[in-house]
Amino acid sequence: MSISENIAHIQGQISQACIQANRTLETVKLLAVSKTKPVEAILEAVRAGLQAFGENYVQEGVEKITYFQHQGIALEWHFIGPLQSNKTRLVAEHFDWVESVEREKIAQRLSEQRPAGMAPLNVLIQVNISQETSKSGVAYDEVIALAQRIATLDNLALRGLMAIPAPQHSREAFAKMQTLFVALQQALPECNIDTLSMGMSDDMAQAIEYGSTEVRIGTAIFGARQYNKN
Repeated sequence: MSISENIAHIQGQISQACIQANRTLETVKLLAVSKTKPVEAILEAVRAGLQAFGENYVQEGVEKITYFQHQGIALEWHFIGPLQSNKTRLVAEHFDWVESVEREKIAQRLSEQRPAGMAPLNVLIQVNISQETSKSGVAYDEVIALAQRIATLDNLALRGLMAIPAPQHSREAFAKMQTLFVALQQALPECNIDTLSMGMSDDMAQAIEYGSTEVRIGTAIFGARQYNKN
């Protein structure tokens, strides 16, 4: 199937999951994970109606953002990969969202390096909900404290949480994330905590059942990834 056909199929799955969860379709954003994919593929997704794209690699993402800006095409760009200190400036200068914040130091650098005149950078705290040593993220019981510190940073807008649960424990993890999300909203009522990013191709229906407001879909839209980028 083409990219546009893939998108229509996924949107149908999201719609069905929303019906089953007694939610409206408008409450779930489809984030297209476009890492390693060429601008031509992203253009096809844009023509099919998508506006939000996720990138894992800083330099690749910046090149794509710059390309579309020069084309006069306004899109929403999310950085969703692990972020090192030496790459925070590029992310702060180009992206609209960072979904993988896990340390106060990174948040401080993003705030300090966000250019004057740009809107605050939207951030999500990545939670290591399944306690996997191979995964990035903050421990469950440390999230609220980190969120309270991030909420004081002038050039960031704390919007919520992101998680990538272990597949064998996804339902339990999604339930815990939903509970944590509500706790975060209650702890920081002055913040616009409205985003719970969880769920990918294989588990997005479960994620939507447990309150996900954003599902991250890559291969099911664009096909198999090509890891020949930096």
